Amino acid sequence: MKRVIIIGNTGAGKTTFARALSEKTGISLVHLDKIFWYGDWNHLSQVEFDEALGVELEKEEWIIDGNYNRTLSRRLEYADTVFYLDFPTITCLWGITERIIKNHGKCREDMGGNCPDSFRKAKEMYKSTLSFNRRNRKKYRELLKKCENAIVFRSRRQIKKYLKEL
Repeated sequence: MKRVIIIGNTGAGKTTFARALSEKTGISLVHLDKIFWYGDWNHLSQVEFDEALGVELEKEEWIIDGNYNRTLSRRLEYADTVFYLDFPTITCLWGITERIIKNHGKCREDMGGNCPDSFRKAKEMYKSTLSFNRRNRKKYRELLKKCENAIVFRSRRQIKKYLKEL
């Protein structure tokens, strides 16, 4: 395990898992949100983002957390391990709620620029989360069939067990 991607619904805990995995393995962590966002909720163009992502993908080791579906196939070409947090929607909605309560008005370290969490942003995340599994689950499962080392977690308990045994 040297090049790892972590995907899943908003609020599933991709970043939390990525941090824990990075601490356990010593592999550097790359947050796609940190690359994409800058300033006051401004973001890079597709070209700029692709260039920045390319720099990261060429590195020998990394853990990349985030979906960014447009670049998923590209990241899969480089990855040797994929973790898919395939959680029920209600679990993810609760994850968003916890995040907003904890970080309201603050910028998280996994975000780029000045992008504080807010109830307005939570509304957007809830909307996206409600349709995520319907839009993505089938596609993700098909993509993962092509991966030699794909691990699917269906609960936070499975993640805790995996990290404990790692």
